[in-house]
Amino acid sequence: MTDFGDQAILTIDLDALVANWRMLGAMAPNSRCGGVVKADGYGLGAAKVAAALYAAGCRDFFVAHTGEGVALRQSLATDARIHILHGVPAGAEAEHVACGLIPVLSSPDQIARWAAECRRQGKALPASLQVDTGMHRLGLQTDEFARLLADRDILAAIDFQHLVSHLACADTPEHPQNALQLANFRAALARLPGLKGSFANSAGILLGADYQFDLLRPGIGLYGSNPRAPASSPYHPLPVAHLQAPILQIRDVDSDGAVGYGATYRVEKPRRIATLAAGYADGVLRALSNSGLAAIDGLATIEMFGGKGIAGPVTVPIVGRVSMDMLAVDVSAVDESFCRPGMPVTLFGGAVDIDAQAQAAGTIAYELLTRMGPRVQRRYIGSAA
Repeated sequence: MTDFGDQAILTIDLDALVANWRMLGAMAPNSRCGGVVKADGYGLGAAKVAAALYAAGCRDFFVAHTGEGVALRQSLATDARIHILHGVPAGAEAEHVACGLIPVLSSPDQIARWAAECRRQGKALPASLQVDTGMHRLGLQTDEFARLLADRDILAAIDFQHLVSHLACADTPEHPQNALQLANFRAALARLPGLKGSFANSAGILLGADYQFDLLRPGIGLYGSNPRAPASSPYHPLPVAHLQAPILQIRDVDSDGAVGYGATYRVEKPRRIATLAAGYADGVLRALSNSGLAAIDGLATIEMFGGKGIAGPVTVPIVGRVSMDMLAVDVSAVDESFCRPGMPVTLFGGAVDIDAQAQAAGTIAYELLTRMGPRVQRRYIGSAA
């Protein structure tokens, strides 16, 4: 899509992404660090994200759906291991084999079908086995796991590579569910001697060595969000994604004037209001209406207006309702010389912390990233761009 200068741009720093992957891996020196690139690389572009991680040495990639895995295989060399977290759907077994995908099997039906495919292929095919340790979402329950252990034919048919489970409360280190799930995972792993474990997501890595096991599955931590509250977190990621939208128009609004749909924001004294070219159709959450922040970036101002600029970013409030294609910010505190139509305004990244913006919307950074729509231009920077 051609950039005509009237739409939002998402700048993605692939060097920062790789640096975050290395930092997380360094926290678990006895583990192999993979990367979760589902949901199109958390909205940043799975092909680009995975290629940058692969170039840095990552070889294990996790996606949710078979279709995501088939598409990702086109971007990665054959030694990249692509794990399908939803397992193998009925009828997709041959596609998994053809594309070299590794299903994370989570039900007796999936296990039986994959074992049958192994017999058709005449060899044990790789897979991982997921057990439910307390999240009650995916994975074998206790009785199902016991029946599998008693079925030596199926155990012999499949090349099980990892035992997998998922932490429900890892972002809250003191939550008792973490220790309960860890005990359940260790007990299950002990029943399959020699099998490696994969237990830790981004927040799980931060829980320490007891939770890390053999293969790490960092997701949100790769993309510049802190999986724990920064004050309690040993991890401080580099920002990866920077969303900006250009100013379409600036207007003066007199006292008692209203801004946007529903007149939900009324000015108490004369204000200057800038309308930006971004809205919920681009992925800017409507929940940021009258609650979020934006930033006038001094460096962008300097570049666009002849070398003169403000000393640094100035944060400004989002006012009125976020609509489909536009939102408004109050720029009364910004000198008119540095706030003009066409100038980019930051909505997250840079001076607007992505986790703080998510909190203002009553959500998490995962949603801000994965909601970015196709209208938003993706621009990649860094050595892997």
